Amino acid sequence: MLRDITIGQYYPADSFVHKLDPRFKILAVLAYIIAAFFVKTYIGLFVLLAFLTVAVAASRIPLKVLLRGLKAIYVLLGITFVFNALLSGGQTEYFRLWIFRLTREGLVRAVFMALRLIMLITGASLLTLTTAPIALTDGMERLLSPFAKLHFPAHEVAMMMTIALRFIPTLMEEADRIMKAQSARGASFDEGGLIKRAKSVIPLLVPLFVSAFRRAEELAMAMEVRCYHGGEGRTRLHVLRFTRRDAIGLAAFALLIAAVAFDSAYISVHMPYLLGI
Repeated sequence: MLRDITIGQYYPADSFVHKLDPRFKILAVLAYIIAAFFVKTYIGLFVLLAFLTVAVAASRIPLKVLLRGLKAIYVLLGITFVFNALLSGGQTEYFRLWIFRLTREGLVRAVFMALRLIMLITGASLLTLTTAPIALTDGMERLLSPFAKLHFPAHEVAMMMTIALRFIPTLMEEADRIMKAQSARGASFDEGGLIKRAKSVIPLLVPLFVSAFRRAEELAMAMEVRCYHGGEGRTRLHVLRFTRRDAIGLAAFALLIAAVAFDSAYISVHMPYLLGI
């Protein structure tokens, strides 16, 4: 289960999405996440799903890789769906049990929220799967560079964020190994009540934190002996440039934003029967 987390991993491929400017991809993912929260109708949701499907197809990333990343949020998806379905309320009621009511409106809202969560996770995974760590760092640093005039440490913050993102799959693999080693020694993580399960996680967290600190110290020493320094005066092998490929991506994303804005401003007002929330 822990190995199924794809956020932070990089999948090398020669695709249109891989070759896009990392600055554009970062801003596009942020805008896509915001748009997913503004969409209110079935039409807007379909447009977002269609755009994400085209982006996944253009990235040439196997579908099983993206689906594997969703395994880690199955529980969260289930909880989100059940809570929205039983606690949202509505007019068309199917059944009632104490404070829980299953309604048509609640089911529609539950489907909307579940699909939103899937789109958010898939979009974030697509960013890290198609962008190399060094390119992601450069992109974040360039986007944060205007704040450098305010003495904001743009390079240091970008580097820390990228390293933290890259450490997610590494720590997940380490946690998986520790769990298997302790299970072979008779430890159990799935039995007993909630308190017992919480206590059983403590022997997992201690070696995991020790391993994380050791890896961080080794990385810091490796960067120090190589005389690494960032920010002012640092040269780059690959200079970021906005190309025709990025212009095509920008035009496509502008159409998506326009469609979402039209959905929120016009369709949701004049066609209320298409509302999903």
